[in-house]
Amino acid sequence: DDDADDSKDIRLTLMEEVLLLGLKDKEGYTSFWNDCISSGLRGGILIELGLAPFLQECGLCPALCCVSTLFFQVLLKSDTPTGDVLLDETLRHIKATESAETVQTWIELLTGETWNPFKLQYQLRNVRERIAKALVEKGILTTEKQNFLLFDMTTHPVSNATEKQRLVKKLQESMLERWMNDPHRMDRRTLALLVLAHSSDVLENVFASLADDKYDVAMNRTKDLLDMDPEVEAAKARGAEMIWAVLAAFNK
Repeated sequence: DDDADDSKDIRLTLMEEVLLLGLKDKEGYTSFWNDCISSGLRGGILIELGLAPFLQECGLCPALCCVSTLFFQVLLKSDTPTGDVLLDETLRHIKATESAETVQTWIELLTGETWNPFKLQYQLRNVRERIAKALVEKGILTTEKQNFLLFDMTTHPVSNATEKQRLVKKLQESMLERWMNDPHRMDRRTLALLVLAHSSDVLENVFASLADDKYDVAMNRTKDLLDMDPEVEAAKARGAEMIWAVLAAFNK
């Protein structure tokens, strides 16, 4: 049971785990070439709320198998504050919408990718910095100022390498020694993190330290997992539908 192993460790949100995987340890910032992590973090927020469960997936016509997971709407089940500023801000946005939006649309709205000026209010701002601040408070990152040629930037180098190594090891083992060959037998948060690491383009950081033969096995198994039909798997998910809906949104 993965959760039993985690009980003695610091509790991280999925967004914190994704950012931690994406950060360069010494430099304290994500790759300048990574333009996926912003939307990946928003997907993490929806999954976190979906697993809570503060949100529920509701298909437009759930009795019909032809309705794609991409068109599943996000409906509010509870607006009780979670204590996490990003999760609570997202709950307020979802509560404020007049009509239900799809998972894909919410990822776009929370990222600010909309042509509708009236919906720009739903963008979550300074997300990476706010997540990094939470990781600083948990003793995993530290804060520094770095001088680049044209600007100064606040960076967050990893100060607790043990926690990041534990996270990487957990994901590696889930694809190797503890491989289930069935996503519905996997720990949900581990499955969610693999989906989000892929969506945020930080999956390579997870498996890069493996020997070549193990790297190939882990990457092939992960590819097989991510190539599954989200619509089919969501129907079997029993509470983890949001994971598959987010995967479908990124695989569009």
